[in-house]
Formats: sequence, C-alpha cells, structure tokens
Amino acid sequence: MNFLVTGGAGFIGSHVCESLLQQGHKVWALDDLNDFYDPRRKRDNLQAVSLLARPFEFIQGDVTHANTLKELFGSVPFDQVIHLAARAGVRPSLQQPALYQRVNVEGTVSVLEAARQAGVKKITIASSSSVYGINAKSPFSEDDPIFHPVSPYAASKLACEALGHVYHHLYGMDVVMLRFFTVYGPRQRPDLAIHKFTRMIAAGQPIPVYGDGSTARDHTHINDILDGIMACTRQEFGFEIFNLGESETITLARLIQLIETALGRAALIDRQPLQPGDVPHTHADISKARTRLGYHPKVKVAQGIPLFVDWFLKNRH
Repeated sequence: MNFLVTGGAGFIGSHVCESLLQQGHKVWALDDLNDFYDPRRKRDNLQAVSLLARPFEFIQGDVTHANTLKELFGSVPFDQVIHLAARAGVRPSLQQPALYQRVNVEGTVSVLEAARQAGVKKITIASSSSVYGINAKSPFSEDDPIFHPVSPYAASKLACEALGHVYHHLYGMDVVMLRFFTVYGPRQRPDLAIHKFTRMIAAGQPIPVYGDGSTARDHTHINDILDGIMACTRQEFGFEIFNLGESETITLARLIQLIETALGRAALIDRQPLQPGDVPHTHADISKARTRLGYHPKVKVAQGIPLFVDWFLKNRH
C-alpha cells in the first residue's frame, strides 16, 4: 500500500516509516523540518530510513499549506495516512499558544480535507494523554470525560480528536485517534525528560527537577507504540480512540535513579517549582487497545531506560 506519514522525519514518524517499509509498503514522508529542535537530527532520522533502500520519498512541506497537500495528494494515490505532524510539548505551548493551534488544529483539518478530496478513506491521527488534564480517576480510560485540558497543547489535541469525529460522521472516513503516553526510545526528542536528563547527567550538568519528584508518568517505549500504530493500519474501525501506554507509572525520582544507574553517574538536582500546564500523573487504561488491537506492551521502563542510555552513549556525538 501507499502510505503518507506526516511528521515523518521526527522521533515517532521516522520509526513509523521504517516499520511500514519493512512490511513492504511504499512510504512518503512529509515534514517541514522546523527548528523546534535542531533540524539536523531530523535529517539524520531520514538518512537512517533511507538506508533501508526501500520505496521511500521525503517531501519538505508544511501541513498547514493547503496547496502543498493538494499537490501531494493529487500526485500519489495514497491508501492510508498516518498523521503525526504537530507542534509538541506542554511547556512550549504556553509560550506560543497561537502557533500550537495553527499547526496542530489547522494542520489536522487541512490533512483531513486533502484526504477527503483525494478519496483516501483511512487515517490514523496522533493524539496525546495530555487531553485527560488533571484526572482524579486512574488509570485513564477512553470513556473518561475530558473537558478540562490544562495547556494549549492539550486543547489543540482535543480539538483534533473532535475534527476526526466530524470527518468520520460527515464523510464516512475511517479515523483512529491514538492517545500516546510519554513515548521514549532511540531518536527521542532532545527536549523530553529522559533524553534531556541523560544528556545533562552524562555531561555533569545539574538537571531541572520540577517539584519534589513525586509526579508520575506512564512512559511508553517506541517499540510498543509502533505495535499499536501498525495494528491500526490493518483494521477498520469507523471512529475509535485508543490509549497507547505501558499502563504502569513511575515517579520522576525513580526515573532519575534508573538513568543514574544506567549511566553509572549521580545526578546533580536543580530543584524548581512545579510548572503551569503540567499534570501530576498519567496512567493509561489499555484494556480497549488490548482487546481491539491485540496491543500488549512488552518493554517495561526498567528495561527501556538502559536501552535508551546505551543508544544515547553510542550516538551522542
């Protein structure tokens, strides 16, 4: 099949491209290579994908540019779209809320509309655990009410979910929304905690720790996320939302301990106050994904952190 992967040069996107190519599909990756972090990292990701020597094409372009999308969809008969392109991160969204709404919401509706006009019936879209906001119920279920996001990023992802439902309801498109829970692994974005802490501890720099270390996250290894995404490409759902997480939480303090052990070096802690927009914990109820997708995460965080640190040490230069 012909797949379009938006955000295909990024952390998750480049891994998705590799998985699709290894399964024998043809892949087109669309990415604007913006400077949210060093674009050279994304070019390195693309180089790694290209080394597979499979049918792969990269297009540099912005998902908010309707003409770019129209030309692309008009030139290739795509069977499916995996829409991962977005401005990511809770804290940066507080500084640029309008940018996050433009790229994430306008970009998503532009991709949906281009797919509709081209007759593409199936699209898988990245959402986020951030849509749950400060949720007193744990673990978080897809059926939980989610009317109280606490960051512009979370609000943008909630809007994307609504748009996905609209395009299913009006046009019969098969739309799956995937709520990712703190994805990590090789090629992880450098601004995310595991990558940032590993880099700074290895360099002997103090790491910023917001709060007392008791905040907890459901960290999910990229290999498990890929299993969930690939399962979505093999079925039709109408419209569905799935949590993709490990369904286990780990405190920030314990996460730092695991990184210290893997590096063989103690962290210098720069204690700072909790940040606006952050949530105290995330915890995925993955029973629906287990039943409908056959999703069974395998990489526990205690195994995944040493794997990440090993990758980091081999690739830090």
